[in-house]
Amino acid sequence: MAPTAKPLSALGLTARSGEDISVTGLSVDSRQVAPGHLFAALPGTKVHGATFVPAALEKGAGAVLTDRAGEEIARAALLGAPVALVVVEDARLALACAAALFFGAQPETMIAVTGTNGKTSVATFTRMLWQAMGLEAANIGTTGVEGAFTAPSAHTTPEPITLHRLLSEMAAAGVTHAAMEASSHGLAQRRLDGVMLRAAAFTNFTQDHLDYHETFEEYFEAKAGLFNRVLPDEGTAVLNIDDPKGAELARRATARGQKVIRVGRADACEIQLQAQRFDAAGQDVRFLYIGGPQLVRLPLIGGFQAMNALTAAGLCIACGAAPRDVFAALGQLSTVRGRMQLAATRTNGATVFVDYAHTPDAIETALKALRPHVMGRLVAIVGAGGDRDRTKRPIMGAAATRHADLVIVTDDNPRTEDPALIRAAVMEGAGSEAVEVGDRAEAILRGVDALGPGDALLIMGKGHERGQVIGTDVFPFDDAEQASIAVAALDGVI
Repeated sequence: MAPTAKPLSALGLTARSGEDISVTGLSVDSRQVAPGHLFAALPGTKVHGATFVPAALEKGAGAVLTDRAGEEIARAALLGAPVALVVVEDARLALACAAALFFGAQPETMIAVTGTNGKTSVATFTRMLWQAMGLEAANIGTTGVEGAFTAPSAHTTPEPITLHRLLSEMAAAGVTHAAMEASSHGLAQRRLDGVMLRAAAFTNFTQDHLDYHETFEEYFEAKAGLFNRVLPDEGTAVLNIDDPKGAELARRATARGQKVIRVGRADACEIQLQAQRFDAAGQDVRFLYIGGPQLVRLPLIGGFQAMNALTAAGLCIACGAAPRDVFAALGQLSTVRGRMQLAATRTNGATVFVDYAHTPDAIETALKALRPHVMGRLVAIVGAGGDRDRTKRPIMGAAATRHADLVIVTDDNPRTEDPALIRAAVMEGAGSEAVEVGDRAEAILRGVDALGPGDALLIMGKGHERGQVIGTDVFPFDDAEQASIAVAALDGVI
């Protein structure tokens, strides 16, 4: 059901003229404006949204929200126009709060997860734990909206209008608990500022997104915004203290009066990971919760998954769940699509896994985590995305070579760059022993063909994605599906 029209004042906005007009909807895309809409003309990375104010006015926008720069850009179009003009210092923040007020309802219990790696797993595991305890729960992120409510999502953290429409629909459908991923882009652009959080988690901090953030410090401060700004003072921060940035966030959270649940191997952690034992199907994990020993069986491949699972447990506890119930539910977790996912098994027992690892640290972590589950050789397929941080490409290749017995360098999503140049940069770090195979399907076939009894192949980079971006086109491509096809072809199933 569409939300009813609301006056500007009910959205926390004041027009220059003082006119409290009724707003029928919100738009950031001038093509989606309908009569009576509030059009948010936001600053962009390439062009200011105020450039499209004339188009929004032609569509019948009743109000325009922008900043001082946007007012100047649209001055001629706004002069004499029958529209309420709202000028603020931070138009993104104002839109996020207005969207929250316009759509109104949110699931009663909301959490968010930030970090370079692990956001999807932690958010999904939190949702799974809630569901295992009988709660109506969903998660929003890179893999879309999953759980008790499902929907596609084009961004890890949707823009505010889409996000709050989703949250309102989820609440109307009976979802009481929701977990979402907080990307650095989403936090920097204030997309989460209208979300009412009970708790928030930090997984880790490593190199990524330096094509968007100018420096590491800027990248970290974007992520820190989840705790500095979005999580309220009465909220709980669940932090990976094994990462040096976790200690910094703990200091900031404590200074704001937030509760802190520390997760890691240090003695001071409320949830202390003590030991892991690995086998072909998962791992046994021993940990302490406020000094009390716990032993659980996780049906998850990869040592790092224990930290993801325990972080999710910390979030559930932070939101009021009984620790005993949370720990009992850990054994019901299942692999997140595209995250250390078992995609296929050869007749000789060799296994093929798919993982989203697309940063140097994620590649190293994934390979090191898979190694204890593998009796034979570890084969890695790696590539790098085009139109993204170029400095990490040779580092990714080097990380793969350090931790795998055989490395195949292939195309990821080359986008508008020359795929051969991207591969060359990865090969520079991977070294002369690595094999370069441009076609990703052929690379997977050759990787599967190289597997003997007890070996494992890890296909990294695209994870859950079901398309490959070449130029500006998206072609169907699913790593897990391609792995199954390769195994079937080589083992004579087809």
